[in-house]
Amino acid sequence: MAKRTQKAGATAKFGARYGVSVRRNAGSAMAKRSRKYTCPVCQYQKVERQSVGIWVCKKCDHTFAGGAWEPFTRASEANNRILRRSVDGATTADMAFIAQEAAMNYERELAEGMHANEEEE
Repeated sequence: MAKRTQKAGATAKFGARYGVSVRRNAGSAMAKRSRKYTCPVCQYQKVERQSVGIWVCKKCDHTFAGGAWEPFTRASEANNRILRRSVDGATTADMAFIAQEAAMNYERELAEGMHANEEEE
C-alpha cells in the first residue's frame, strides 16, 4: 500500500504549526547549519558552525567567517574570484565570460540600432 505521510525530520518539533513552506525552509536551513563542510586549509570535511557566521575546522582548528547557514556564500565566492583575478590576472574562464558579455552588448546595440532605423523610415 502507498505511504500516506512524509517523515517530518528536524522540523517535527513544530508539529502542524507555521505552514508547510515555512517548515520546509526551516528544515533546509537546519540541515545546512549542522552539515560538515570541507576545510579551505586542510581539505578535510571537518568544518562545523560554532555560532552565527563563525566556522571552525575540528582537525586543523582553522577559524573563519562565513555565512549564517553555510560557510561559503555566493558573495564570498565572488570576492575570492575578484581577489584571485587581481593577483593572478584574468583566467580563461573569466576571459570567456568577458567575451560573452561583450558579444551580448554588441548584439543588443545592433538590435537597438535596427529598431531606431525602422522608426526613422
